Amino acid sequence: MLFFLLFCLPVATALAGVRLEVPERAGLGQPFLARLVSDAPFVTPEVRWLDREVRPTVKAQSGLLVSEILLGTDVLEDRPGVREVTATVQQDGKMLTLRGRVAIEAKAYPTQALTLPPKMVTPPQAELARIAQEQEETRRIKDLASLRQFWTLPLARPVSGAIESVYGAARVLNGQARNPHRGLDFDAQAGEPVRACATGTVVLVAEQYYAGKCVFVDHGNGVVSMYFHLSEVGVRQGYRVDRGEVLGKVGATGRATGPHLHFAVSAQGRLVDPGPLLEE
Repeated sequence: MLFFLLFCLPVATALAGVRLEVPERAGLGQPFLARLVSDAPFVTPEVRWLDREVRPTVKAQSGLLVSEILLGTDVLEDRPGVREVTATVQQDGKMLTLRGRVAIEAKAYPTQALTLPPKMVTPPQAELARIAQEQEETRRIKDLASLRQFWTLPLARPVSGAIESVYGAARVLNGQARNPHRGLDFDAQAGEPVRACATGTVVLVAEQYYAGKCVFVDHGNGVVSMYFHLSEVGVRQGYRVDRGEVLGKVGATGRATGPHLHFAVSAQGRLVDPGPLLEE
């Protein structure tokens, strides 16, 4: 499923030995890879997608030089339509520009109705400033695009349990329509270890109104993972963590109906569906 989603029907544009590969189409909210590939050295690659720019890492791979960039759309913030990926690279002293087009297609997601404490659906006035500050903090973290890439696909599963709520589900909370779910909820026992999906740097440890005790990890090149509703956190901000390293324990802090893990992935500032990125 992973490789079908990311690589089916690639479209390549090439200049002077460098080619840009993107899929012809992707579902709204779904992640995909763009790749710069060359058999000759190139430097200073920069990729622009929607309103974001990222400078991806260049790696040697099977005798070629390759940059892989994780892109996607957000089921809340974006709309269907044809969108352009633009890449610039320097090769033999010349600046080259390559372009690819991806058709973002509408995708059907389920509806999920939940019953929560009223304060978690309509927060008290006294909490609104805190919530706004936490949302701005989250936005700032999602915008990170550090230069060294530590992530590889597929990502490791953060817990072993089954997925109980999928990305994109239309949420109805206490009978009121709310924003769609932009992550995966894993069924897990309280106290179960939560593990990093990839190597990276812990960029935020906090206790937020909705997310509860949470950890954010920067994996480089615009990819950030998030782990919500923890009962305990076992890392500190600034820590370098390895793939599979324990970040904390499953809990029910914040807006949660019971113990579980909410896991989210941001790619270039957009919350994408983590499901296709995870190992089986």
